[in-house]
Amino acid sequence: MTPKSLGYYFPAEFAPHQATWLSWPHKEASWPGKIDAIFPSYVAFIKTLSRHEQVNINVVDEVMKQRAFQLIEAAGVDMGKINFFIHPTNDAWCRDHGPAFLLNKLDPNKKAIVDWSYNAWGNKYPPFDLDDVIPTLIGNQIGLPVFNPGIIMEGATACLLNPNRNPHLSKSEIEQYLMDYYGQDQVLWVDEGIVGDDTDGHIDDTVRFVNEDTVITVIEENKSDDNYALLQHNLKQLQAMRLLNGKQLNIVELPMPDPVIWEEQMLPASYANFYIANQQVVVPTFRSDKDNKALEIIQGCFPDREIVGIDSTDIIWGLGSFHCLSQQEPGNI
Repeated sequence: MTPKSLGYYFPAEFAPHQATWLSWPHKEASWPGKIDAIFPSYVAFIKTLSRHEQVNINVVDEVMKQRAFQLIEAAGVDMGKINFFIHPTNDAWCRDHGPAFLLNKLDPNKKAIVDWSYNAWGNKYPPFDLDDVIPTLIGNQIGLPVFNPGIIMEGATACLLNPNRNPHLSKSEIEQYLMDYYGQDQVLWVDEGIVGDDTDGHIDDTVRFVNEDTVITVIEENKSDDNYALLQHNLKQLQAMRLLNGKQLNIVELPMPDPVIWEEQMLPASYANFYIANQQVVVPTFRSDKDNKALEIIQGCFPDREIVGIDSTDIIWGLGSFHCLSQQEPGNI
């Protein structure tokens, strides 16, 4: 029995949250020479989220829990909104290794988890054995049933179809898994990621749904930039798409920030890596002249939410930002 056949579905991120899940950063190799610099922005992210939802944090052990507690408490966070779980991890990217929570259309009190397989973006950064079991650990901890599809799932065409993820599956077979385990009836495919993204092109740097028929897509205004043609290709794909009701997508264009380069490496800085919380949208900023314009555009897409820009210039050295670091748990609030 698939989750879809049982009435389960994966709600949109803009649906109400019960909580946000994070995995506390600790892997020096993900932010070489810079990991300590990320915590002011990371804790600011937690403080923002905790104003309107619980924040659940995976930590490796009691020592890490105490260090995290001290940093968060020192920032003036209501610690009654923070829960810690001793769930050892290899890395911090909870969007990819965290649980995918499902609700049930037939019973609003039922919730479940999908534990997709995980191989650290095509076996690029072993070990990943601890991260791979996080969803099942969480399901066992909070008493939810766990579905195991047995395939790797990441939000991106270039990832899902890459031979380093699911080489035994065709595009149509992967699409069927997504519909069966996420309770959906349509999958829209966008080809390209941005330069510097070591995941092979995650969708949360390029295209994001902001309501049922509206997407934000990033564009590069500088025609000589390597991202220009890639993002124009995505834009043309989106313009040609139709929803099941025949309607064309509403498309909002969002500029890319000025290039963020560290140690001669182009980093995957994108305003699209925002996180939609219950009453806010947390947007990465990059000390760029385009920051304010991006915040204004995103505010226009979320008139009922506060737009909170948090400096991600140090965090992006880890090649991801706030959306990559987090996973929503839907539920009534």
